Amino acid sequence: MEHQSIKIENLSLGYGNSTHAKHEIFPPFSVTADNSQFIALVGRNGVGKSTFLRTLTGLQNIFSGNIYINEKIANNLSRKDYADLMSFVSTETIRIMHLKVFDLVAMGRYTYTNLFGNLSANDEKIIVDSLKMVGMSDFMWRNVSELSDGERQRIMIARALVQDTPIMILDEPTAFLDIPNKYEIILLLKNLTRQKSKTIIFSTHDINIALQLADKIWLMANGKMHEGSPSQLMQTNAFDEMFVDTILKMEDGEIKFK
Repeated sequence: MEHQSIKIENLSLGYGNSTHAKHEIFPPFSVTADNSQFIALVGRNGVGKSTFLRTLTGLQNIFSGNIYINEKIANNLSRKDYADLMSFVSTETIRIMHLKVFDLVAMGRYTYTNLFGNLSANDEKIIVDSLKMVGMSDFMWRNVSELSDGERQRIMIARALVQDTPIMILDEPTAFLDIPNKYEIILLLKNLTRQKSKTIIFSTHDINIALQLADKIWLMANGKMHEGSPSQLMQTNAFDEMFVDTILKMEDGEIKFK
């Protein structure tokens, strides 16, 4: 049996605390992620995918339930602990003028550098190797502002790689990319699970990519979390839950959706 990188028990998603009204946006669910597994988090807009990933990475407090990361209780982890265990690529775009690609990727080594942020020869080698791995060696001294969306996404993956964590989490890594770039990025990530033995979890709206390339799918739909391989979820018609509240009707000869 594979060792579990992540174990989630009765986790519900929401906002608020003891001083503010609590609001649950997704009811309790339990899922697991094994070592070196490539997992797609799928669901409609507004279902809570980003909230789930922010909770998983410790950027948002756990609403209720438990998260275990490499058998450690998430609530007991410091920010340094999180940085050692998990890297996160958000949907936010870096807009700093005159920032070189090398310097942006180097930010991922912050937990390994001294108080002055000085890079060692080993740090520099890791940065160069990561840029090579994502196919961006020739862009090392280019300004980040000069990159295309696809190139910038590769750079952000390189920055997560140099953090050298066993788990990588990516929120919509293919948003705003064209079809060829989407497949290139997802194939790159899947290869990293094999080459670097990393557990990688990414959210996506693209069901086809998830079905074709993911080892496992976490499907958030209709207030339920479905977990399984692509073939298992297809066999149980779990994807129908995504459209359960969509009503088709004819109006003036046209198809209308709720």
